[in-house]
Order: sequence, then C-alpha cells, then structure tokens
Amino acid sequence: MPKRLRLPAVLVTALVVAEAAVLLLRPRERYPRELVEARAYFSAEELAKAVRFRNGQFLLFAGQTAIELAVLVAAVRWAPRAGQRPVLKGALTAAALSAATTAAALPLRAVARERAKGVGLVTQSWGGWAADVAKGTALGGALTAAGGAALVLGMRRFGRTWWAPGAAAVAGFAVVFTFAGPIVLDPIFNRFTPLPAGRARDDVLELARKAGVDVGEVYEVDASRRTTAANAYVNGIGRTKRVVLYDTLLEDFTPAETRLVIAHELGHVHYRDVPHGLLWLALVAPFATLAVARAAERLQREGATPVPAVALSLALLAPAVGVVSNQLSRAIERRADDFALRITGEPEAMVAFERRITLQNVGDPDPPHWRQVLLGTHPDTLERIGAALAYEEPVP
Repeated sequence: MPKRLRLPAVLVTALVVAEAAVLLLRPRERYPRELVEARAYFSAEELAKAVRFRNGQFLLFAGQTAIELAVLVAAVRWAPRAGQRPVLKGALTAAALSAATTAAALPLRAVARERAKGVGLVTQSWGGWAADVAKGTALGGALTAAGGAALVLGMRRFGRTWWAPGAAAVAGFAVVFTFAGPIVLDPIFNRFTPLPAGRARDDVLELARKAGVDVGEVYEVDASRRTTAANAYVNGIGRTKRVVLYDTLLEDFTPAETRLVIAHELGHVHYRDVPHGLLWLALVAPFATLAVARAAERLQREGATPVPAVALSLALLAPAVGVVSNQLSRAIERRADDFALRITGEPEAMVAFERRITLQNVGDPDPPHWRQVLLGTHPDTLERIGAALAYEEPVP
C-alpha cells in the first residue's frame, strides 16, 4: 500500500470496526412507534424557547471544542523537547495541556452556564461552580499526568507497537474506573444517600422483583444543589452497581412517572448494558489506539515529547468514534424504554413524563436530524412519545 494511504486506511479501519461492534452488540428488536407532531404536546412558545436555548448551547459547545483543538494544535507546534527525564516531562506536559484547555474554554463555559441560569436550570452559586471547576481541573490534571507518564513509558518500552499495550490499558482503566467511579470519584462532587424507606423504595424493590434483576444499591443524589434538571442513571459493576435517582426527579414527578424511570434503569441492569458498553470499548480500543498512534507520528515534531501529538490525534478521532457509538446508545435506550413499558404497563405515564422532563430540562423535543445523528445518545422526545403511543398491552 502506498505510504500516503496508510494513515487513511488505519483511520477508516478503526471506524469500520467501531460500526461492526455496534452491529454485533445492539439489540435486534425493532420497536413500533407512532408519528408525533411536536405541536400536539408542546406550545409554540415552549418550542421556541427550547430551540433558542439549545441552539445557543450547541454553538457555545462547538466554540469550546474549537478552542480546545486550537490549544492542542499550538501545543504540538511548540511542544517541549523530550530531553532528560522524558517520563516526567510527559506527565507535566499532559497536566499542563489539561489545565490549558480547561482555562481556554472557561469563558464560553461561563456564558453557557449563565444562559442555563437564565432559563431556570442552574441553582448553584458562582462560588460553588468555581469550586467544582477547580476540583475537576485538579482531578483531570492528576489523571492526565498519569496518562502522559504511562504513554511515554510505553513508547520507550515498546516503540511503534506501543498502541497494543496502550489499548489493553485503555480497556483495563475503563473497567477500573467503572467499578471505582461510584465510590471514589462521584462523591467528590455530589452527596449520595441510600434511598430511604417509602413509596419510591418500595416501587424499586417491587419492580426489581417483577424484572427478575439484582438491582444492587439505589441512591438519591443531591442534584438540586446545582440544577433543576431531573435525571436518573445506572453505573458501576459488580459490588458497586447502583441505580441513582436525582432528588429533583423524586420531588417533582408523580409516583407513576418515577416508577417508569426506575423501570427504565432496571432495564439497563437486566440487559447488562454497562458491561456490554465495556465490551464495545474493548473491541474498538486496539484499532482506535493504532489509528491514534499512526496519526500522532505524522503530527509529532522530531525530538519533541509525544504527548501533545497523541492528545491532538485522540481529540480528532474520538468525536468520529463517538458518532458511531451513539447508534448503540440510542438502541439500548429504546430497549430500556420498551422494558419499562412492559414492566409497568403505563404508557400514559411515559407520555406525561417525556413531556414534563423535556420542559423541566428545557430540551428540544424535535432536534435537527443531523444533530441527533451526530450527538444524540437517546431517542428524541417525539420518538419516545411515539413508542409509548404504539405500545399495546400483551394478551394474557
């Protein structure tokens, strides 16, 4: 193969493997849905507010991404020489890059936060936000410093084949962080308390019994200290597996709506979606890491520390791989919605919930198709309402 085609071939292979892994792991079922018009569930004023807010936030996000890429390009151009103590220099360079990209994008993040505050989504003070940014920057700097040191060590030990052990390290660290994140990292930013005895906990236990799943732990998180938005999620594996409910969800939504959300999260537990996500990463990591390695070779200045070139290569490849992985995410979210409908048998609650949470989170119920394809990790609101309307009770 001509040398000029080797890098494009490696990049295309990485994306093809990512797509193949999606096809291998995504649910095979196809769920019916009715076509829904946004104006049947949202007023013109509500739609205009959502579109105005989300379009502005998207532009600010795009601006942040462009700024971060510009910082990385500059870092490659002026990367320090490896020189003596290359491992230490790699660690310090990685930490400096993490801090620099955060600082450079901070003004646009502040604007996005102010816009969110303007529509009622933000409850946290500027001081609290600054403390969170400081904690996140310190934590990110420490982790990236460790990554930079490991990268240089791997390159010195394995040469051009460093990508192979690098891929294994990526998959291994993903497992470690998935296991340890709920008990080590998450409490740095939020307070998690076991769901107290009461109707919500009774619903969790009853739904878990009907679903035939080991729910692990169920926690309430103090999301209201930062936002009025509502949400729920599943994370952790093994002994750290847990369902987490926002306190705003428990306070602002009806028992039927909350029960539907709990059933949705139990669907993720039932189908082992977190471990399957780790499997997808393990399948994709070798080819993606090889692509990053070969791209970094083209970008790196001779004699310079390789950290900025690898960071820029990763920043360029990750969004493309993310677009592919979002297909799998949307598919498993559809399956979890179907699971919730089958367990609860309450499609009306799903319709009501989707309308209310879209309004509370100032979401766009019908985003542009291209944006949904590129960035959507969940089906959009109208699709989920349509799935609820198409649901039919199983015949006894």
